[in-house]
Amino acid sequence: MRTPDFNPIENSFAKLKALLRQAAKRTVEGLWSAIGGIIDLFTATECRNYFIAAGYAVT
Repeated sequence: MRTPDFNPIENSFAKLKALLRQAAKRTVEGLWSAIGGIIDLFTATECRNYFIAAGYAVT
């Protein structure tokens, strides 16, 4: 059984939440717009590293 500490989504959400706080949007439309731009900041390599850090075998 994996704990939240070893769940790769936790690192992704932490980054997403920090960037959303930094964007400081206060409307639903503003948040969606910010998310649209922020999602491009997640690289494939970074996401792969989240899995590796969580102990998953990545090929």
